[in-house]
Amino acid sequence: MERRFEGHVALVTGAATGIGQATAQRLAADGAVVAVNHRPGQDPGETMRRIAGADGQGFPVPADMRDPDQVSAMVRDVAGQAGRLDFVVSNAAINPFMSWDETTVEDFNQLFETNVRGAWVVCTEGAKQMIAEGHGGAICCVSSISAHVGAPGQTAYCGTKGAISMLAKALGRDLGEHGIRVNAVEPGWVKTPMSAPMMDDEAVLKYYHERVALHRGGEPAELAAAIAWLLSPDASYVTSATLLVDGGFIVNAEL
Repeated sequence: MERRFEGHVALVTGAATGIGQATAQRLAADGAVVAVNHRPGQDPGETMRRIAGADGQGFPVPADMRDPDQVSAMVRDVAGQAGRLDFVVSNAAINPFMSWDETTVEDFNQLFETNVRGAWVVCTEGAKQMIAEGHGGAICCVSSISAHVGAPGQTAYCGTKGAISMLAKALGRDLGEHGIRVNAVEPGWVKTPMSAPMMDDEAVLKYYHERVALHRGGEPAELAAAIAWLLSPDASYVTSATLLVDGGFIVNAEL
């Protein structure tokens, strides 16, 4: 594999599992030094083993995405340890399934603090670091097909993902003058720990297989490949864009 990110440093949030883990592994395989964000107390060991297995380099950086001070400190720590910051992948999120009438204000706040405010802080603090270093960079937010379609039990979650997609578009507009591109990927059904509980229901599994145009779930590595492309020079004229990576689910999900 071409090591196209040699000499660059990437911060990936929520990188202990799922899409974040696959993205950390992919960027390391592409030559980047990867800062692996994880929740305090969470074990990032599997991600670090995957990075080593890809002949890559990385280091763990714990921070609770709900705490702006921890997130800001994390960005400074990454730049201090690695000497620079070129890429931010804002991936950390939660998705507790709750009906709209059982979602409390506290539930709503926790969702937005983790999914949206955490993304805002890591993206803007990352951008400030890149601007201070004077070399431009790229940011990719992980949104969701839920930015476009409603899903039962995910009303508040859909609101967070709509916000993430719009955040990427608007921030890309403001950061273009600094040579920083901002985009978002919008996954559909991806086989991650977050989606695993849904797949225990045969009816739900049947629904997804029938509605996804490719008739299968996505692999985290497939999302990682899309993210790596958006960060790469191959996407040098792409900013303020959202890319559906959903296997063609959205064309049927809206029916």
